[in-house]
Amino acid sequence: MQQLSASEQALLAPIAGAPMLDQVLAWSAINTGTRNLAGLAMQAQVLADAFAVLPGTVDLHAPAPVETVAADGTVGLLDHGAHLVVRVRPDAPRRYLLTGHMDTVFPAHDPFQATTWLDETTLGGPGVADMKGGIAVMLAALQALEASPVAAAVGYDVLINADEETGSLSSAPLIARLATGKAAALTYEPSALPDGTLAGARAGSGNYSAVVTGKSAHAGRNPDDGRNALVAAADLALRLKALHRPGLSVNPARIDGGSANNVVPDKAVLRWNIRPANEADAQGFAVALGAAVADVERLHGVAIHVHGGISRPPKPLTPPALALFTLVQSCGAALGQTIGWKDTGGVCDGNNIAALGVPVVDTMGVRGGSIHSPHEFLIVPSLAERAALSALVLHRLSGGE
Repeated sequence: MQQLSASEQALLAPIAGAPMLDQVLAWSAINTGTRNLAGLAMQAQVLADAFAVLPGTVDLHAPAPVETVAADGTVGLLDHGAHLVVRVRPDAPRRYLLTGHMDTVFPAHDPFQATTWLDETTLGGPGVADMKGGIAVMLAALQALEASPVAAAVGYDVLINADEETGSLSSAPLIARLATGKAAALTYEPSALPDGTLAGARAGSGNYSAVVTGKSAHAGRNPDDGRNALVAAADLALRLKALHRPGLSVNPARIDGGSANNVVPDKAVLRWNIRPANEADAQGFAVALGAAVADVERLHGVAIHVHGGISRPPKPLTPPALALFTLVQSCGAALGQTIGWKDTGGVCDGNNIAALGVPVVDTMGVRGGSIHSPHEFLIVPSLAERAALSALVLHRLSGGE
């Protein structure tokens, strides 16, 4: 197994956990729930100042328009925060993409707002693992890379978006633009397990809303003149659930609609999520969905308009991706870190990057756990540990020892 050279030891020597911990404490004190636009704007400026230490440009990009379907079936636009982009040596022949997200799942009114030391090496708090700790790791690794003699020959883009926790719908075009042509990508979601295990292949994910329009009528005088949208939505939900199988998770999640007890309801909105294991499963679902919608429309005399779709394509572990995982594993071994990976049904921006043919490891962030819950925690020594891992990976990707 290749060990650290003298130059690599010098490269990694300046990495220290204390400055990263200070950043995590400061950043996690800013509430950045995806819908908290004021908090996201504050965080974006703080991150812009932090990443200004790198020798590149730092810009904020406006979010792309995103449709949303209200409970009454009307379609509107959903506001999002701006996305931070750092570009270093854009003309370099070999370039990488590093991504993270500033938003969390904790809204401005959530009671989980403060950090707490759970023991001498474990910090609890909102976003400490997912992923303000990961952003600190990314920045420290890039600062170390800039001290490497190989840095001048490579470049990179950094994207820190503001909507990953809700599917990156307003940043997806930006992800696609920045990922195109990159040699490799690293994303700083926390490790899949607290021991540092990486996420390997990932299923895809799609979120849908079906607006069902029927016909109102009096439930006593002329019920048969009506077309019950709520019943049609329930029928569609059952048909979709029947498509659930290994390789394709289908989860009908909510029906909005209904009316007074003496009125046949003429509007309902069904919402569901799917998780296809591969592209064939995704395509098969699209065909089955069309057939189910047509059958329900015919049987119930309603009109159905489907919104949404697959926003996270399946992420298989391709040979180029496996080569990148193997490099990360060998770098971990050189640092005394045991690195493995496992497949997962979870999704992230790594799905979007992989769909463009770019090899990506998307759990390069800190070790921690209980994310998306009031018990989220960060294993503090992993800040320096994972920053060293990323710095070494970038160094060797760029032609270092």
